[in-house]
Amino acid sequence: MATVLIASDLSALRHELRSMLEGPDLVIEEAKSGPEVLDVVREGGVDLAVLDLQMGSMGAMAICLEMRNEESYGAAEAVPVLMLLDRRPDVFLARRSGAEGFLVKPLEPVRVRAAVRALLAGEAYEDDALRPETVRAGAQ
Repeated sequence: MATVLIASDLSALRHELRSMLEGPDLVIEEAKSGPEVLDVVREGGVDLAVLDLQMGSMGAMAICLEMRNEESYGAAEAVPVLMLLDRRPDVFLARRSGAEGFLVKPLEPVRVRAAVRALLAGEAYEDDALRPETVRAGAQ
């Protein structure tokens, strides 16, 4: 059984994610702030952190960077991060912070569950649902 930490300052988003993920194979924990996420992760036992990009004074990027910093010197165990982005250009922030995966809102249950499964299996997940199609010169 895996433990997934859902972090957002919006209770509606936490509730939405919980309803998408709840099942017999996952334990869902919740956090409302960046410092709370770091405290829970430091305690151990978290297999995946799902972090909202926009969250109070310490959003997903800052949390992820701090987690990676602590992991780098052995102060915390490595926990994969699934970042929830508000728009496609935020992909740069997710990649820059060291997140293993990202989803662009609005969230769809099938994509959320696929991303969580991938990250729990040690894989990466990049949401390409809103990626613009490549336009090639001369193509009709």
